[in-house]
Amino acid sequence: MTGRLEYRALSDQAYAAIKQELISGRFAPRQMLVLRTLAETYGISTTPVREALQRLVGEGLLEMLPNRSIAVPDWDPAKFSELYRIRCELEGLAAELATGFATPALVAELTQLVGAIDAALAEDRHGDYVALNQRFHFAIYRTARSPRLLRIIENLWGEVGVYMNELFAGSDFGGIANDAHHAILSRLVEGDAAGVRAEMVRDITVAADAMLPRIRELAQGGGQAAPRTQL
Repeated sequence: MTGRLEYRALSDQAYAAIKQELISGRFAPRQMLVLRTLAETYGISTTPVREALQRLVGEGLLEMLPNRSIAVPDWDPAKFSELYRIRCELEGLAAELATGFATPALVAELTQLVGAIDAALAEDRHGDYVALNQRFHFAIYRTARSPRLLRIIENLWGEVGVYMNELFAGSDFGGIANDAHHAILSRLVEGDAAGVRAEMVRDITVAADAMLPRIRELAQGGGQAAPRTQL
């Protein structure tokens, strides 16, 4: 019985690790996920990795191709637009809920992250921005004390995270990338729940507006996607 629990834990850990890579933008649309490579990376056998991949396929975060290979879904502007609309509603709600549970520790964490994002943008460290942006958002969402809402948002980011590295491709996003974060933090300190929600929606909207033309271009076969840090 104990051995089986450990085995199932490996599958769960592989699932969590691969899902986090999707959320954080480490994979790109059309990228093939090689079972043996992932198993070697995580230091486990291929069986729990295979089960994790199948689970992610079932959730729509990955897709199985006709040849049974597993890949990140292709560029899809319509899907991205749908995800944007849903994110505005659910992440706005999570931000509003979090305001009532904000603590000095959360404010300190967000203040540090906003400063780190400013520094990353000043030095054109776009990969760092993507990672810091994720940390900023989820520090707020976890504070909402709504585990089911958090799980849904994580799944949404599992689908949209693969697009995040295109934020700075062909746009002037860098000049405004941290504006809404500053505003979210200010409204949070004031205890203005409606204001936090509005600024969160603005943040998501500005980013989506920056990415959508690029996603359309890539879906039509034009241009080259921004590089990822590969496993």
